[in-house]
Amino acid sequence: MSEFRNEVKPHGEKAGSKPGTKAAARPGKKAYEKELALLHVELVKLQEWVVRTGAKVCIVFEGRDGAGKGGVIKALTERVSPRVFRVVALPAPTDREKTQMYFQRYLPHLPAAGEVVVFDRSWYTRAGVERVMGFCTEAEVQMFMMATPLVERAFIDSGLILLKYWLEIGPEEQTRRLEARIHDERKTWKLSPMDLESYRRWYDYSRARDAMFTMTDTEYSPWYVANADDKRRTRLNVISHLLSKIPYEALPRKKVSLPPRQKAEGYRESGHPFRYVPEKF
Repeated sequence: MSEFRNEVKPHGEKAGSKPGTKAAARPGKKAYEKELALLHVELVKLQEWVVRTGAKVCIVFEGRDGAGKGGVIKALTERVSPRVFRVVALPAPTDREKTQMYFQRYLPHLPAAGEVVVFDRSWYTRAGVERVMGFCTEAEVQMFMMATPLVERAFIDSGLILLKYWLEIGPEEQTRRLEARIHDERKTWKLSPMDLESYRRWYDYSRARDAMFTMTDTEYSPWYVANADDKRRTRLNVISHLLSKIPYEALPRKKVSLPPRQKAEGYRESGHPFRYVPEKF
């Protein structure tokens, strides 16, 4: 898989380049699509292995606003079954959920046997946006930080494969992407007041991220950091990396051929006045 392979490295190891620095040339569209197609084939193999073996896989995506989490998740899931690969993007907690044990609202969404669950933001909301924006107390943050390694250890000990990704971009690239959301009418829906506030509080989020890594980047549940300044490279690197972290294997398939189609046996096309969609294109 090729010259564009530049996998992210575990936290503490060298990655391809630091976000915000000049990176290697961006892969062209054709090269990117070729690489992504090869990865999609592997994801289908992973899907078959997960279903056949009853594996449970949970993938967490966190990162800066504008870092491209949605694009990575779309690239990851667009060629597999939504019944196996489930994407979870929870809204703000309800009044009832606010009274629950913090992790309680996430537990029902964890994968059962034969499932891959992808969290577009996760329980780590408490360590990021909730902390920075004052939606929880500092005592609640510290309780979360102490509890999370233990909770994740329990997840993993139960047989769950847990992968956590942080997508990091430089301040200049974040500015470019958020400005595009302002001026491109196809993207205005992506821009929220929270995005603007996170942009303003860049260093508050940096401090929150650093504290989160200090407390929750463990040997058995590490964070993997991806340089997300180049969207195409990020998608290829992250998908390639997560495939390398799951011990799947290609399973034998039965040979499939199309059966002969039945004979018409007197069937005639209907005379019903179908309302066809106008062919404008």
